[in-house]
Amino acid sequence: MTDENLIPSAGQSRPAAPTVTQAVILAGGQGSRLRPYTDTRPKPMIEIPGTGIPIIGHQLQWLAEEGVTDVVISCGYLADVLQDWLKTADLPLNVTTVVETEPLGRGGGLKFAAGSLPRHSEPWYATNGDIWTRFPLREMADFHTARDAHATLALARPRLPWGTVDVDQFGNILDFIESPPSPYLINAGVYVFSAEFAGMLPDLGDHERTTFPRLAREHRLSGYELPQGVYWRAIDTAKDLQEAAKELASTRAAADADA
Repeated sequence: MTDENLIPSAGQSRPAAPTVTQAVILAGGQGSRLRPYTDTRPKPMIEIPGTGIPIIGHQLQWLAEEGVTDVVISCGYLADVLQDWLKTADLPLNVTTVVETEPLGRGGGLKFAAGSLPRHSEPWYATNGDIWTRFPLREMADFHTARDAHATLALARPRLPWGTVDVDQFGNILDFIESPPSPYLINAGVYVFSAEFAGMLPDLGDHERTTFPRLAREHRLSGYELPQGVYWRAIDTAKDLQEAAKELASTRAAADADA
């Protein structure tokens, strides 16, 4: 599918993007690389230092701000900890939990959770439970609709954990660059799916090895690059948590200086 295919001809109008009001959060992983933080809680229940709110709390607030009214959270490891927090939290939307009693794989788990969405004939968002970000989901939904995709992946350029060296063709070092953005796009763990997508998922297994490759061949899989300057981080390790806290403190300091 080329860009020209996406431009309406004279007299035609682009279909209006439906408002996406439901989402799935995948929150069942064990988070073994985040131990000891995850010894007593699932990864999405880890608090971002300086906020007093767990990762999933930030996600629910963000989804509500973007027009989502109903969320299904897929739980697994230490599900009761997350469910207990939900009972006492002041939630900005309706939340349902489902629990995988046996591993279904990423695709199977997504399909299992999607079965509890309230409106099966409408599109839906999904996000991994360890993603901390803010960007305009409505714009991603518009992008998804314009491309007639069954699935749209948010794509990020994370900062490299190392400094890089800029060298000219003669081997002269020109500059040192601390933690530059990666030259490669990665799956950012946030998605828009069509209503039909749930039926394309495997009951057991990984959709990224089955459903996604098939949709790519059919030109029904698209990638939405996050806008420049958008904050995005996956909280996979203790170092990620520490870096997120530093970045938050730096942002607040800058805001206070501008005030």
